Amino acid sequence: MYFSVQVRNMATLKEIQQRLKSVQNIEKITKSMKMIASTKVNKAQRGMEAARVFGQASNSLFANAETKAADDGKVLFVASSSDRGLCGGIHSSVSKATRKAVAEHPTSDVVVLGDKPKAQLSRVVRKQIAITFNQIGKDVPTFQEAASIVDIIKSSELEFDTANIVYNKFHSVVSYEAQTIPVYSEATFKASPNFAVYEIEDDVLANLQEFSFANGLYWAMAEGHAAEMCAKRAAMENATKNAGEMIQKLTMTFNRGRQAVITNELIDIITGASAL
Repeated sequence: MYFSVQVRNMATLKEIQQRLKSVQNIEKITKSMKMIASTKVNKAQRGMEAARVFGQASNSLFANAETKAADDGKVLFVASSSDRGLCGGIHSSVSKATRKAVAEHPTSDVVVLGDKPKAQLSRVVRKQIAITFNQIGKDVPTFQEAASIVDIIKSSELEFDTANIVYNKFHSVVSYEAQTIPVYSEATFKASPNFAVYEIEDDVLANLQEFSFANGLYWAMAEGHAAEMCAKRAAMENATKNAGEMIQKLTMTFNRGRQAVITNELIDIITGASAL
């Protein structure tokens, strides 16, 4: 009977040792991913600050023209996120805001940037999803990427009076919030009260609208990328901390079990010696 108990204790110690080793490997991985994310944060923030200049310039154009879409106008939603995971609630933040906005405009179309929000939105608004893009978020977004996406959206002939770009606005390294950037069609901008002040010709207006769309999308992608990198660094930091705490607990459990086995063996030896 004692032999079976000893074998069972030894098997338990072996399982604890194996689990301890696996958690230590996980800690190494999460620590490396935290360091990689930390190196990307500064680069992402610099790209975001540059993109803000472009985006705010387009917003001031619509603001000065007092551009507003009609209440019954066609709305297009662009959910801007990425393909990568392990970054907290970055993707769910955009998905929730998009679902809420689509619920208010059930007939609107949706364009999704990134595989993660695509999987989340497909469960609720699958019928409204018109175009999806992947390979997003591998590096700091560029204006060329945003312009290419806008070209595909324009070539797909999706009709809209207002395009609302849903993205994660970067507030700080620990804070972000889902917001929207409005972009207007040529007809909506042309109907603005102060449009005549700009004296824009029709052929230039089409290029300006496409350029404004690309500016807004570039801004949204850059802001979202910076928020994602900070969230990923925080997530990996928490994962490393949790792995360290688990390693301490498993080490303590292993040492206690090992001491119990050694104590039982010593008792057996002493009892046998006393019997002689």
